[in-house]
Amino acid sequence: MKTNETPRYDASVNTTGCCPKFNPEGWDSQELHFKDKRFVKATTHSVMHIPMNMGSVFARVNRHMEDAGASDLDQFIVLSKDVSPWTSEHLFAVSKPVANEEMTTLSGDYVTKLFEGPYSQARTWDEEMRQIARDRNTEPGDVYFFYTTCPKCAKAYGKNYVIGVVAAA
Repeated sequence: MKTNETPRYDASVNTTGCCPKFNPEGWDSQELHFKDKRFVKATTHSVMHIPMNMGSVFARVNRHMEDAGASDLDQFIVLSKDVSPWTSEHLFAVSKPVANEEMTTLSGDYVTKLFEGPYSQARTWDEEMRQIARDRNTEPGDVYFFYTTCPKCAKAYGKNYVIGVVAAA
């Protein structure tokens, strides 16, 4: 995969009017190479890892991204990680700076893994991602998850795909 590219995000099927049906093809076991890849950085509040204001934060960020013309639907990814039981951090890939939002960049080599199942498995998935890094002789750093649909849409589509992303070099 080229630097700063992610697998293609296929948003062509959307029967819910909310999240597109995620097409997992091409997302498992991919190597991502980022060099100063731009992201909007946003935080949400949680109660024991259960998000409380994710919908409103994601709506605000997506609106600002659209206003800035910074969305690239083919390269869409939101990397999320729990900072604590009370706070989560989300990185929204963008093609250019977005006004009224905090910007950040990522650099490094990452590997992906496709998971399917309930969000309650996140702890197991996190450990699996850390083991993938160790298997590559790399001390695991941050583990991110790309939650491809909201819980309501996952239920409507009958699958809850989550992509794990971990530093691999």
